[in-house]
Amino acid sequence: MVFEFKFPDVGEGIHEGEIVKWLVKVGDKVKADQNIAEIETDKAIVEIPCPKTGIIHKIFHKEGEIIKVGDVLVEVDDGSAPKKPVAQKKESPKKKPKDEHYTGSVIGFLEEASDDEPKKKVTRSQKEARKRVRATPKVRRLAKVLKVDINLISGTGPGGRIIEKDIHKSADPGEKVVKEHGKVKRVPFKGLRKTVADKMLKADKSTVPVTNFYDCDVTSLWDLRESEKEKATKKGVKLTFLPYIIKATVSALKKNPMLNSSLDEGTILIKQYYNIGFAVDTEDGLIVPVIKDCDKKNMYKIAKELSDFSVKARDRKLTIEQMKGGSFSISNLGSIGVKYFTPIINYPECAILGVGRIEDKPRVVDDKVVIRKILPLSVSYDHRLIDGATASRFMVDLMALLVEPKKIK
Repeated sequence: MVFEFKFPDVGEGIHEGEIVKWLVKVGDKVKADQNIAEIETDKAIVEIPCPKTGIIHKIFHKEGEIIKVGDVLVEVDDGSAPKKPVAQKKESPKKKPKDEHYTGSVIGFLEEASDDEPKKKVTRSQKEARKRVRATPKVRRLAKVLKVDINLISGTGPGGRIIEKDIHKSADPGEKVVKEHGKVKRVPFKGLRKTVADKMLKADKSTVPVTNFYDCDVTSLWDLRESEKEKATKKGVKLTFLPYIIKATVSALKKNPMLNSSLDEGTILIKQYYNIGFAVDTEDGLIVPVIKDCDKKNMYKIAKELSDFSVKARDRKLTIEQMKGGSFSISNLGSIGVKYFTPIINYPECAILGVGRIEDKPRVVDDKVVIRKILPLSVSYDHRLIDGATASRFMVDLMALLVEPKKIK
């Protein structure tokens, strides 16, 4: 019996996805729970398993197509009923090519479609339009470059002839750029990039963001990390500054719980858990994996998850579960040279920490000018929930731990 397998609801409010790759073809035998396709949602690339054993009878969509939840992916024959023989279509004899014929005008020959090209249905109005098209070869070439159907526009030249101005007027603005300024590369605005854009727009419309900026002396943290780095390497862990910042952030959130909250239809939800998201830059856009229960994990465990999740994010191998449930986020642009910036709140969270590049700067210590390691920090917060003073107290508590990192627990 042939049954239809539809694109299932993979959760997290996902309604559609793009087929990245088919892992099977028509005629392939598949087992129950065998992955048959990779589909990119707005969260991740997920592998879709077939629910039954059988033979792929038909594939309904091509790679690159957008499908919605409930759309049929494939038909699978489970072998429970004999298949009906498929009648072979008889090939119709090819028509003999027609000779070009003169149109009786000064604009040249009419081009006729090849018999090998797919024929499109032509409306009566289109047929009438094609009979009266008058344009020079130069204008026809321009229409082709700007992707204008010359048969469907009216000419404003002598005798109704189509002129260049008519083509430009009918051309898509994006195509005009090609002619007027130079070549452009068209990239579809879809997938992760569009999802990030939509989320940023929603955050901008749904919050009242304010950003504060700080300088933090992390000279002691620098030294501590240097002393711990070799020990961590022996354990197979890459120890960066971010695990220390995450642990310090959790301690500061416990003292200032409003920054670990969100607004839900008139109710403030103050989270009693500490799931920290961190932004990862990928070729497709930003992805935010979430490290769960950071208050219960040691520095090495957090460092290991940071490394593993970063690799998975760039390979688009994160699961939905690994990207949801965050209560607070951190964006680190220091590794690419950024100092201060205004991180956008990861809605529906109400605050986000921005981490810049550590630099050597002169500071006065015990009446002497010395060189210290200075870390630029930014905190953006939703002013509907968090006042400036509350955000400042959070940052004071956070920086106190970064200044004396041995107190970080």
